Amino acid sequence: MTEFSADREGERLDVFLARMDGTLSRSRIQKLIIDGNVSVDGKKAKASLRLAVDATVAVEMPEPEATDIVPEKIPLDILYEDEDVIVVNKARGMVVHPAAGVSCGTLVNALLAHCKDLSGINGALRPGIVHRLDKDTSGVMIAAKNDAAHRSLAEQIQQKTAKRVYWAILTGNIAEAEGVIHGAIGRNPKDRQKMAVVRENGKDATTKFRVLERFGAYTLVECRLMTGRTHQIRVHMAYIGHPVLGDPKYGAKKCPFSIEGQALHSKTLMFTHPRTGERMEFEAPLPEDMQMILDELRGKK
Repeated sequence: MTEFSADREGERLDVFLARMDGTLSRSRIQKLIIDGNVSVDGKKAKASLRLAVDATVAVEMPEPEATDIVPEKIPLDILYEDEDVIVVNKARGMVVHPAAGVSCGTLVNALLAHCKDLSGINGALRPGIVHRLDKDTSGVMIAAKNDAAHRSLAEQIQQKTAKRVYWAILTGNIAEAEGVIHGAIGRNPKDRQKMAVVRENGKDATTKFRVLERFGAYTLVECRLMTGRTHQIRVHMAYIGHPVLGDPKYGAKKCPFSIEGQALHSKTLMFTHPRTGERMEFEAPLPEDMQMILDELRGKK
């Protein structure tokens, strides 16, 4: 059981837990509360409870749920592995974890076949998953093999000590050499299947970018995430008028180049090893389709 002391008068219980324990998703917090695993001053409480200063909030983590996910021997491009973590280069087109309508062929299916043991903090459908990449975003990502490693990595992401660097090919020629995009991200009120920069009910989001190479009608940029919102880079780049090349959701429906999905790649991941304290850095090479586009653009420049 983990205990926290409330430090803000009137803060909602679910908001407090999300702030105190960055390893727990909002849906996970809601389930813990509904299942009676959270108490305030010794009494079961609702998510909407307003906390008094110095109230004691206790969270009892249940044993990981049995999973019905079938391990699958899917080839993995493993960049590093030890008893605590596994770092992989995720292929474009691979879904990270099972969800509605997707029960097989995911990274989690492949990891379960390879690792056997993964952390259970994020529930039965997302074992080991500390952060995620969109289906059609390729590149380096990390999974945790135990809960201690998961908590450490999630805290590093929340505290911004873990660094994530992406490369993206954007449509258009960005005027600035570098910049910072601030814009809260939430559900698009006109299309619930999309995210958007919104004025209300959004989560703060910040993306830093730097131009690496210009090609007239296209621009290669490096992006650094200061926050980790759904579709963040794709939404922010579309917001400033330069959507990611090949992104049918936020950009043009048709792409003049041969690529399935957006030209967005998680290139570098830096973190502190949860057990040894060693600072580690891993880089995933650009996928063949993005490299071919860049070669073609450089030939025309």
